[in-house]
Amino acid sequence: MTIEIDERLLEQACKKIIETILLCLPNAFKGTVYLIGKPPEMIAKRITSGVIDQSKKDIAWGLPEKSEYNPPGKPFTEYRDEPGRPLEAMGWCVEKQRSWTAEDPTNDIRSVSLQLKGVWEDFHHMEPVLIRKQHLYAEDGQELNCLRNAKGEVLWRNSEYVVIAVIKIHFLPKTIRIDSPETRIIKSLSRSLGTELLSYQLRQESLDTMNRLAREKLESYNILADSLRNAITKSGLIFSLIKLELGFLREQWERILLEHSDQKEMKREAVCALERLLSNIGNGAKGSVANLIHTQNKFLNLSLPPEQGEKWVAMQIEARWNEMLGTEALSENEANEVRQRIDQLKRSLHLGSDPEIVGAYAEMPEALKRKWVDLIYRNIENADLGLLNGLIRILEDPALNLPHKEKSKKSIIRLKALAEIMGQLENRTNAVLKQVFSGNGGSTPTNTFLKKII
Repeated sequence: MTIEIDERLLEQACKKIIETILLCLPNAFKGTVYLIGKPPEMIAKRITSGVIDQSKKDIAWGLPEKSEYNPPGKPFTEYRDEPGRPLEAMGWCVEKQRSWTAEDPTNDIRSVSLQLKGVWEDFHHMEPVLIRKQHLYAEDGQELNCLRNAKGEVLWRNSEYVVIAVIKIHFLPKTIRIDSPETRIIKSLSRSLGTELLSYQLRQESLDTMNRLAREKLESYNILADSLRNAITKSGLIFSLIKLELGFLREQWERILLEHSDQKEMKREAVCALERLLSNIGNGAKGSVANLIHTQNKFLNLSLPPEQGEKWVAMQIEARWNEMLGTEALSENEANEVRQRIDQLKRSLHLGSDPEIVGAYAEMPEALKRKWVDLIYRNIENADLGLLNGLIRILEDPALNLPHKEKSKKSIIRLKALAEIMGQLENRTNAVLKQVFSGNGGSTPTNTFLKKII
């Protein structure tokens, strides 16, 4: 681990310290800050440089000159002290965690330019920026054991600090000395830079932690949402089974209610009449005719509540007949009969709840009949536990005499138990989802998610 903060904030902090030093020290004219990267590479990279004018008012920023320390920087293995290689002031500052002052550039033993080109550098001072190990590394810097000098010794083993940056300040000729007031000021300001960079680092860590928690929260939400989706899917299956059982009850009821009625074959008579009329349509619509015959016969085996059944007839049968009546050569009488037969199909859906027919059935008390008819012909939109409880109570009443009453009662009892379990699962999952998102001001995408998947 090392200082890893937003580049804009890093450059801003470095410019601020350079500006402060150049304005405070009248004999200083240039400043540079190098960031020391994480081990084991420990790349020293120049962040920014500033040169102040003679009036001490304006500073020119940038990295115009060529340097091995310009981005992407120089790794520790290339600037550390090694036998047979020119010594660098950067290596001294990083390895020894001590400053370096070039008070006599013509004899500076750590001037690379002097050693390689015979050209001495400016008078300058380089100061390492130190931060305590415990502030950056776990277990008092044990992660640093991989960082070694040219002799194989662990770097900073006996130090409480790590080097995170190096400040370099250039001075006018012969105006800087080792341990002079200027160097002490730079050392003091280097500590303030370290504190500022550490505060940025802690803020960055906080943001990273918040982002990580947000990701974990989202992952938890996705897992819980998947469980909820599965629960709701199963609830939908239960609802479909409940509707099938209601249809079966309606079939049983209409069979005993219309047993002696001349209207018990109303649905079948209408379908047979429509099929006969279809036989008068030419061969050009043969495929459509066959499809419509299949649909009409399918209706014979359906037992839908009146409102839903009328919609089904309108969409599946009436709409197709309207298309045929507009294109096929049927007589006006035949067309009128088609409309009458379709109306007959719709009326057949109301036979089991027709007040006159129901009133004529004397095998059950009136109150019980009204309640029963209301329940089995109700157009339901979900697994209504109140409806199921009502059905179970009436199915237990000996006054109701259906052919398969016991079988239907057992099925509804089981479906009710499943509906209750799925309802509890959904409620508990929702509660957990709300807890997961309790830290976002009380808002949660649960409701939006439910609307989408339902």
